[in-house]
Amino acid sequence: MTDPSSSARLGSVATRVVLASASPGRLAVLRAAGINPEVVVSGFDEDGLLNRHRDHPPVEIVAALAAAKADAVAAQMIARPSGAPDTVVIGCDSMLLLDGRLQGKPHTPDQSLQRWNAQAGRIGELLTGHTVLLISAGVIVARSHGTAVTAVHFATPTERELAAYIASGEPLEVAGAFTIDGLGGWFVNRIEGDPSCVVGLSLPTVRRLLAEIGVAVTDLWRIPPRLEATYAGPEVAPAPAEVAPAPAEVAPAPAEEAPTPAEVARC
Repeated sequence: MTDPSSSARLGSVATRVVLASASPGRLAVLRAAGINPEVVVSGFDEDGLLNRHRDHPPVEIVAALAAAKADAVAAQMIARPSGAPDTVVIGCDSMLLLDGRLQGKPHTPDQSLQRWNAQAGRIGELLTGHTVLLISAGVIVARSHGTAVTAVHFATPTERELAAYIASGEPLEVAGAFTIDGLGGWFVNRIEGDPSCVVGLSLPTVRRLLAEIGVAVTDLWRIPPRLEATYAGPEVAPAPAEVAPAPAEVAPAPAEEAPTPAEVARC
């Protein structure tokens, strides 16, 4: 759990924002977009849910995973109230769709190599399911769901590049065995759709879902102090003090005239 004091303003009432995910990419997306959430890991059985939904359409599967994460964390929030009148819980889950099959986290170097051998030089779809819940007075009073889809055009790494990437460990615990915001970004030629969806949390989707439960995303922003001056507008420099006029120049005293020869003779 990180930053348990994080809260935002919903109207005039403090609102706690909770991210139901341990993903550093999702946390970074929210923080960069002005929301600094508390992080709570759901700990629910993902494999069990996947087995129960194996015959469902891919979009429904990622949506069900996101909802299960959000609901599990909401139960934890209700069980231990923080004192905040309202809590927003954001749950997400991402998987890569390739050849009609969802690809989750590979977990091992061998599986990572198999994934890349299958997807290199091809186009896959990164599906990210989202669930947003609003908890008030210990009860879930509103919820909304949505799934974002972004097409990913993969490059074809050389054997040496792929070996180095897998050895880094990065692809082992991420959906589709790649990241776009890390080392894996070198091997993505381009995307079609929302870039934040590929990281694991679609900002446009979350904004829409928040609006559906009556929350304006701007009310959840936590602007860092270093940016407050920027958002407040440019500073106006004070008017310069009046400068006293410079005194008139004093003409130099005339040089004494040299005595004439007659005056010298008289001396």
